[in-house]
Amino acid sequence: MNFLKDDLIYIPLGGSGEIGMNVNLYHYKSDWLMIDLGISFGDGEIPGVDVILPDIRFAEQHKANIRAIILTHAHEDHFGAIPYLWDKLRVPIYGTAFTLNLLKRKLSDTKITDNIPLHEIEYNLDYNFGAFTVEFVALTHSIPDPAAVILKTNNGNILHTGDWKLDETPMLGNKTDIDRLQQIGDEGVLALIGDSTNSLVPGRTPSEAVAREGITKAIKKAQNTVAITCFASNIARISSIVAAAKSNNRDVCVVGRSLHRAISAARDTGYLNDLPDFVSEGDVGLMPRKNLVIICTGSQGETRAALSKIANGIHENIKLQSGDTVIFSSRQIPGNENAISKVQNSFLRQKIDVITDYDAPVHVSGHPARDELVDLYNIVKPKIAIPVHGTVRHLEAHARLAETCQISQVLIPENGNVISFKDYEAKLIDNVEVAQFTHEAGSIVDLQSDMLRSRRQMLWNGSVSVSVLLDQMGALIQAPTVTQDGVCINEEEADYLADISMMVDTQLEKANIDLLEDDSAIETMVIGKVKSATKTRFRIRPKVHMHVIRIAG
Repeated sequence: MNFLKDDLIYIPLGGSGEIGMNVNLYHYKSDWLMIDLGISFGDGEIPGVDVILPDIRFAEQHKANIRAIILTHAHEDHFGAIPYLWDKLRVPIYGTAFTLNLLKRKLSDTKITDNIPLHEIEYNLDYNFGAFTVEFVALTHSIPDPAAVILKTNNGNILHTGDWKLDETPMLGNKTDIDRLQQIGDEGVLALIGDSTNSLVPGRTPSEAVAREGITKAIKKAQNTVAITCFASNIARISSIVAAAKSNNRDVCVVGRSLHRAISAARDTGYLNDLPDFVSEGDVGLMPRKNLVIICTGSQGETRAALSKIANGIHENIKLQSGDTVIFSSRQIPGNENAISKVQNSFLRQKIDVITDYDAPVHVSGHPARDELVDLYNIVKPKIAIPVHGTVRHLEAHARLAETCQISQVLIPENGNVISFKDYEAKLIDNVEVAQFTHEAGSIVDLQSDMLRSRRQMLWNGSVSVSVLLDQMGALIQAPTVTQDGVCINEEEADYLADISMMVDTQLEKANIDLLEDDSAIETMVIGKVKSATKTRFRIRPKVHMHVIRIAG
């Protein structure tokens, strides 16, 4: 790696050029810090892949010098990889009270029994991690206790924002600590490494108070039962839903394990202490339909979540009917649009009203829009801006905006870039290899592994299985047996299978004796011919399984 031990270095391993999977490494004087260790979610292109994990192989090489994993907040895209990957690093984890409480519950649910060292960090105090001094600054986001991280070094101070917004009426939790950010800016900030999620959105992100009012009005208009789905970690939104239900004389039922887990963590850390008693799932059927609000998981169309089960009529306790209302109080994570639409369409077919943030102000973002980004740059006055946490389009929009704020240098990173801060300038000096992984049957598997490539190929192109029974000299004893799955429709299947069988028969008849004596050569030849013939016929290249069976005598 092309840098010196005293260099101040930043390496994004995830979250730059994509939404989710945020992982950031910082180096100074031979010490390393990791900020966040998140996941992203599968988009359905690979069967069985629900969770996508970052590539931390470079971090593993330096784990002896990693002083801490520091968590900015408790969203899955910032801390969700810890149950899968912490064992590869085995370093202490630091975060705010709610973040650690929710993490403990997540680790318990995943049955991780290791005594993972978790340490609480308070705002506006200095903590030493080797050569780094770290301070947390309070922010507002769609979850309790988020924090910006100030990394203080002799080579300059770096502000890593995490996720944030400016909200004067957050309804629950902290306001962004503008005064402290102003002081930090006056002390001097070398680089701001910041959230780009809403860099394409003009104006300002509305307050949580707007969502509370919108939900209250939507419930008031509803005639019967109202089901509302939101992110389980959005404690302020849960508080807003409960307040909206109360103002409309409705009781609340909470459905979904992750919701109960987040509510318990909030109560343990001093939030949601004034909640009324919830109606149990088993008693929902005893309630007047016009006096009930159900908060449930499944805002992203997850098939195993409560909302999908309710939409499909298979939830064991909750049943909706014509005239009820479902409110989606959350944003669509890119890649989940089809799954969400499927759930919404199922409700609409049942004559159940569906309300989204396109229909009414029932959701507000937790990320800063363009005017808030300008405010932050004017407050902090960094010399360098490095946009992260967004697709390339988001990063470029953020970069152009930063340039209008008279920032001396703007650098757009990609995952794996090694960025050095020296002489008040950021330079791309090297790259580390990064890939994407998933968790499969207790193992961490590369998404480009042969197994997952085969699965992907079968998803899009189907599969063909060919078996040939030969004697020891390579002569066919009977016609080749061919089966297919997902290659053609039933009406074409018989002709296709017969043609492939005949083609394999012909190729073996024409083959020379050297090939016929080599099972591996037969397999290679037949697989290539079947793929080619199928592509010519159907314009797809299926996964071909070839079996050579020899009979002695």
